[in-house]
Amino acid sequence: MIHLSDGDRVRLSTGHEVTLPLVTEATVAGAVLPARYDVAESLLPDGLTPVRVTARQAAVVLLCVEYHRIGDDAMAPYDEFAAMIPATTVGWRPPLLPLLTRAAGSYIWSLPVTTEPACALGDEIWGYPKTVADITHRDDATRRETTVVEDGSRVATVGIDWPRAWKRRETVESYAVREGRLERTPIEFQGKLGAAPLSDRVDVDLGNHERADTLQSLDLGTRSVLRFSLEGRITYGAGRPVER
Repeated sequence: MIHLSDGDRVRLSTGHEVTLPLVTEATVAGAVLPARYDVAESLLPDGLTPVRVTARQAAVVLLCVEYHRIGDDAMAPYDEFAAMIPATTVGWRPPLLPLLTRAAGSYIWSLPVTTEPACALGDEIWGYPKTVADITHRDDATRRETTVVEDGSRVATVGIDWPRAWKRRETVESYAVREGRLERTPIEFQGKLGAAPLSDRVDVDLGNHERADTLQSLDLGTRSVLRFSLEGRITYGAGRPVER
């Protein structure tokens, strides 16, 4: 297994080269939705436990991302739709506590993107389960609506109202399995960040793709735990093994 570190310059199978940590510029609309705990648990690899938002519910994060710049223009801009499961490596904790104390990350369950270089970038460096799809964002002053079509079938259409935003910085972690090993990756958000708790201004319309069937089985709630946004930088560090 190739171990990557911050400061490394990596050449992808597509011929594109990037340097870690990778600094990107993006516009993001996202939501945290309640979901069936047992289904969320079944989607996680060994070593991770879903974060509970209530005694009986886990959470799913949906991200609608438009990247404007990748590193030093290492590749063309692309779009992305992430479905993630907030999780912790320390087992059961009271509902919401790992999120409030920053003791949780999010396992990347599905990550369609719009270009082959973007697919190679996520897969080869971080082990993200990227696939290539058609992703369309429709933005106006109040809302982003994102439609994802893959293999000729619609996965989902997600609408998220923009929350009020202010300048700040946040650091989170993602989890993924790279070459058979669970890794955690530090991710920093910096720019105009918005957040609104307990909102009904999120709509999820699932399609007929097989991944939509799995999302359907999660029984996503209609009222978000959190609605959020970013206009600014997302910086991805090198992944680190999760010690078990």
